[in-house]
Amino acid sequence: MGEFWPVEDVLTYLRGSWRVERTVRDLASDAEGRFTGTTVFGPLEEGGLLHRESGTFVWQGVARAAERTLRFLPGRRPGTALVRFSDGRPFHDLDLTTGRYVADHPCAADLYRGEFTVRDEHHWRSVWRVRGPAKDLVLTTGYTRPT
Repeated sequence: MGEFWPVEDVLTYLRGSWRVERTVRDLASDAEGRFTGTTVFGPLEEGGLLHRESGTFVWQGVARAAERTLRFLPGRRPGTALVRFSDGRPFHDLDLTTGRYVADHPCAADLYRGEFTVRDEHHWRSVWRVRGPAKDLVLTTGYTRPT
């Protein structure tokens, strides 16, 4: 099967609950933070999935509650998704049919480049590299389906 696990339909694969562990590393200062929590991909009335993430983010020894919401809509091709911020703005496309996908998201002067990889039916990962005039970050997130 190789290094990556192909996903026939990304919305079907993501549906349900996932445990989340994320590290956020500032390459300029070498500071590192950690997020732990859960992500739930639940159905949207108009089709697709609502992604709700909640947990605790620890940065420089200070723990804070953290959450975010995204919308995963059916993509341009079967089995793919269009990822949108909660307010509907475009974020990135997602196609895991090969088990790996790279997406770019320009944000003002910064560029977010995300690599998504699927290991198996219970594990996937995203690594976002953020570069810009004031940012030099790596965000690595592991998702594990509870058994």
